Amino acid sequence: MSAELRTSADRSALLDAVERLADRYRAMPQSRLLGAVPGHPSRAAAGLALARQLAAAALAAAGEPPHDFPDAGPFAVGDQLAVAGHEFAAVADGPQLAEALAAVLAVAGLVD
Repeated sequence: MSAELRTSADRSALLDAVERLADRYRAMPQSRLLGAVPGHPSRAAAGLALARQLAAAALAAAGEPPHDFPDAGPFAVGDQLAVAGHEFAAVADGPQLAEALAAVLAVAGLVD
């Protein structure tokens, strides 16, 4: 498989994983969103941390300066994650995509 096809497959895998996780957050009741998970005070905080990580990496890959990523509340985490994931996937390369996919799957494992 060529590097270009591999990058395309990695990008698709990342976007699929981000969308699945974002949908899980969107469907989660408040009691689950606010429940603690290892390493984070809540599931929402874990999702927000991931969204912030993806947004910062997207900005860096695009050569843009970092800026604040707001905490819009637990009910917005799914949307924030989806936007940050798509922004990152648009500018990232193969190794970055694989690392991001691992991070998304790790958070997905926390929110089950």
